[in-house]
Formats: sequence, structure tokens, C-alpha cells
Amino acid sequence: MKIEIFVADESHSKYAKEIVDLMYISAQERGTGIAKRTPEYIIEKMKDHKGVIAIAEDGTLAGFSYIETWSHTKFVANSGLIVAHQFRKSGLARRIKHRIFELSREMFPYAKIFSITTGLAVMKINTELGYHPVPFSELTDDKEFWAGCQGCRNFDILQRNNYKMCLCTALLYDPAEHPKEKDKGNIITKGIKNIGSAIIKGLK
Repeated sequence: MKIEIFVADESHSKYAKEIVDLMYISAQERGTGIAKRTPEYIIEKMKDHKGVIAIAEDGTLAGFSYIETWSHTKFVANSGLIVAHQFRKSGLARRIKHRIFELSREMFPYAKIFSITTGLAVMKINTELGYHPVPFSELTDDKEFWAGCQGCRNFDILQRNNYKMCLCTALLYDPAEHPKEKDKGNIITKGIKNIGSAIIKGLK
């Protein structure tokens, strides 16, 4: 079955409740937890175009992920990755991860993008994207972010270690460490501008 991935918008609000329920089920299956989200919260992400949604050709929800910003947009987290059971092991998680990463770079080109996870599959995808393991001290110190770990059964381990260590692995993408990607973007932008200038000159 064909599955398309979109930058979510208000038209996808009808999937919000299903997304929240699937997030809860997925967290229970992993034995870990994220801050519980409401349908209203997910809808706000959609309105702000800070989410990526995967929809099958019959209209079935296939997957979702969204962007959260921390420390005044100095840090970005790609959160809430879910894939509906019937679409797992199809490479969809990788497609969603790649698109939400691209969207994060488009919206917040200078932000550091981070992830904390126990999932080997997620770690592998993040490594492909240019993330590398870091200590928790290199992540945001925003208290609201760490409060989101309270729903995890390992939260006491995080507390005992003064929020510096847990069972999750922290991964970070720092755009400053990837200047070639920035240069490539500048080259494309300059090329478009040059083409535009040439067209304008030709019309004069």
C-alpha cells in the first residue's frame, strides 16, 4: 500500500486523537514514557506546521512525528515518533525520521537537534543523519523538557544521577559540525538567485 508523508497542517486535525492514543500504546510497549500529550497539543503542532504525518492511500494514519523547541530555539527535539502496527518493518520510521529532520533544519537551521532513546533502530537512523552520542550535559537544561521524563519507569534513575545519566542514549546533531551542508544550501540559494536575476535581465 502506498504511503505518503506530508508536513502536517490543520487539515490533519482529525487524526490527533488517534495519534495521541498510538503514542500512549507505543510508550507502554517500550516500557518507557514521554510526557503525555493531548489532541489539542498535537493540533497546535499541526497548525504551526511542526509535524510530519504519514497517511496510507486509503486514508489510514500510518505514522507521525513532531518538533519541539527548547532553550529559546537553541535546541530542537524530534519527538513522538510513532508508526501504526500494520505499517511497521516497512522502512516507514526511517522515512518519517528523515523528513522531520529535514523540516527541523528548514525551520531552525542554527539549532542543535537532539534525541534521547533506548531504541537501537532510532539510534541507527539518527547516526545516518549525522547525530553522535553525547553526555546529557550537552543537551538543553530546560526543566520542562526533563519534566517530560516523569512518565518513564526509569525516571528515578535519571533523578538519582542528577539528570546527567539514565538508560537512554543522548544523540546530538550540531549544524556547526556540518559546514558543508550549510555551504551546499548557500550554493543552491545563490544559484536560484542568479537564475532569477538572469530571467529578469532577459525580460528587460
